[in-house]
Amino acid sequence: MKFIEQINIPNRLTLIRILLVPFFMVVMFIDNLWTRIFVFIVFIIASITDLYDGKIARKYKQVSKVGIFIDPIADKILISAALIFFVQVKELNIPAWMIVLIISREYIVTGLRLIATIENKIMQADYIGKFKTTSQIIVIITILAILIINSAIKYYWGLEPNDLLNFSDWKYYLGLFLLKVPFWLMLVVTLFTVYSGISYFRKYKNIVILKLGE
Repeated sequence: MKFIEQINIPNRLTLIRILLVPFFMVVMFIDNLWTRIFVFIVFIIASITDLYDGKIARKYKQVSKVGIFIDPIADKILISAALIFFVQVKELNIPAWMIVLIISREYIVTGLRLIATIENKIMQADYIGKFKTTSQIIVIITILAILIINSAIKYYWGLEPNDLLNFSDWKYYLGLFLLKVPFWLMLVVTLFTVYSGISYFRKYKNIVILKLGE
């Protein structure tokens, strides 16, 4: 009953974000211009719910233990789905090791949160964690936009991104941008994600040591 009582408006927004993930996952593997636009819109809607659920909770004093726990989990599910998809898309040239590092960090921190919950402690996201999530969302939205451009090039010009490198005008630089930027964006966000994970572990390592010592 206590859990049901804590499903307030911010927590409902978080649950909506989780429920959007299956639609996101099914549609994003359909490779055409219109489905990629749809995926882009769905991800932005999910990201907006992430922005407002916390603000509403703080403004109307509806912060709850349920919200503190499920909000970062909702972020992880959504972001993990997008990242796993990116690895499957050859035109992005994103190596699997980056995604493995990011997802591993996310679920290790989730494990720390579970341990903290068992110990009746709450691990709230700090500014590093919040910046990490924001940077991941921005990078994912940017890469989804790049996928839309790639699909538009295929749809209207009948060309692959690699084909643009055969031109000597602005199309060459567009092709270079589309092929190189996703890798470098993901590299930067991977390094920062790992750093934030190390920061969390240092901050809450006493909880882990206490639990292991039992």
